[in-house]
Amino acid sequence: MPEETKRVELVWEGDLRFRGGEPGGPTVLVDASGVAAPGPMAALLLAAAACSAADVVHILGRMRVGLDELRVEAAGRRREQEPRRYLAVHLVYRLRGRGLDEAKARRAVELSIQRYCSVIHSLAPDIALTHELSLA
Repeated sequence: MPEETKRVELVWEGDLRFRGGEPGGPTVLVDASGVAAPGPMAALLLAAAACSAADVVHILGRMRVGLDELRVEAAGRRREQEPRRYLAVHLVYRLRGRGLDEAKARRAVELSIQRYCSVIHSLAPDIALTHELSLA
């Protein structure tokens, strides 16, 4: 499969607010002050959570699970000094569905984290990534 190049455009809207997305596509607001929208570091956690969640939805669908609810909570521990990058990320997957059991949920989450989630695999390899699972 040929390599893919993703492109985005970001436009300053004033103060520390920016709007961006793929050219001609939908846009998202990012507020570096975290007032009007999530800031860049929160957006990175959201991107990792959304990427993995999409994988989990797809994988569980192939397992014929009737997913009713999926919530991913993401927390990142940052360095105190500049650059204040993430040192560790912890994801909590909360799932509920028909035909869902712990083995299926665990398999879907682990496949996402270990194999499929492009965002997680784009993070620096020294970031400690942990996760837990909660079924309702």
